[in-house]
Amino acid sequence: MSSLIFDPFSGAAGDMILGSLISLGADASEIVKTVESAVDVSVSVGKKNKKGIDSVDVHIKVPYKEHTRNYAEIVDTIKSAGLSPTVENNVLGVFAIMAQAESKVHGEPLEEVHFHEVGQNDALADVIGSCAAIHMLGAESIFCTPVNIGGGRVKAAHGYMAVPAPATLEILRSGNLLSYGSGDRELLTPTGAALLTHFAKPIEYIPKGKVVAAGYGAGDAETEDPNVLRTMLMETNDILTRDHIEILETNVDDVTGEVLGNLFDRLLAAGARDVTITPTIMKKGRSGHIIKVITRSENSERVAREIMKETGTLGIRVIPTAHRFVADRRMDNVNVLLKNMEFVVAIKIAQDRTGEILHISAEYDDCREVAFEVGLPLKEVIRRVEEKAWERFE
Repeated sequence: MSSLIFDPFSGAAGDMILGSLISLGADASEIVKTVESAVDVSVSVGKKNKKGIDSVDVHIKVPYKEHTRNYAEIVDTIKSAGLSPTVENNVLGVFAIMAQAESKVHGEPLEEVHFHEVGQNDALADVIGSCAAIHMLGAESIFCTPVNIGGGRVKAAHGYMAVPAPATLEILRSGNLLSYGSGDRELLTPTGAALLTHFAKPIEYIPKGKVVAAGYGAGDAETEDPNVLRTMLMETNDILTRDHIEILETNVDDVTGEVLGNLFDRLLAAGARDVTITPTIMKKGRSGHIIKVITRSENSERVAREIMKETGTLGIRVIPTAHRFVADRRMDNVNVLLKNMEFVVAIKIAQDRTGEILHISAEYDDCREVAFEVGLPLKEVIRRVEEKAWERFE
């Protein structure tokens, strides 16, 4: 499987993403032609050495001072740019992420949101060029390792703000990127965050496979470490994601059912990924329970302590550094018509790294409320919701 991997150890901005994709093999002349025909800018593509790393440096020159645009104007600009349908849809998707973040930060309706830095032609050019480059490379899957957001303070349209800037923070909150902070300046911009959120699935480590090509996009800042965005094209063998875990296990023989029932919620809140409690027969014929918990290694001590506090057990077995195959999961909604009433029901979609859907399940709480309102059996509501979901997404 051909995979595009973003590795933003020094953050990401729109020009860095575009430069890294050109360095990786996307046709620079075709991208320049696409961008300059869509937006009133001039694009230069050159080389820059960043602390010994040869990287592609993209500069967008805007010939005049621009006015602040609202979201509707941005959408009109994109739709009138003459882009291919795939590139246009992706550009609209990226700007929708930024618009929703701005709407949340400023407390304004989406249609009234005004863009400042990210609404200028250079940002439009970065997004259009990056979407076109990703389409050219044609990877089957796109992934992103944890992104370095930087630190310190940054000057924005509304004054100096702590890093990450409010719009960037909201994109991180509402999206799926993994992130951490290191450094004394802004390293992740709203445009960079929106592009990575729109295209990439988060991964903790570079996956197993063969590296086919590597590219570097230059950032403007001079930092202690090379200010570049690294990207890779890889042939990866894994279709399912691997999740590294530890398994905690203990036996108890003097814990009531009420305590065990409460234990589920306490362990999930402490970081457990799954909890299983199995009745068993222990020594001297006493009845008891086996408590088994799946958790990430970084949460195992906290989870183990919670088990001890809640049950009184004095020892917990640990099966370390195990790994499991997991399906990638995402949430969505479907509209379902029941007894002439329309309901929006949440669903969970499980898929592999190629995007193939493995399973769709309706959310229990939503279906229970619908079943109560329309007077249908719960299992019938679940069946109809999942049937509608398969029709929509398969």
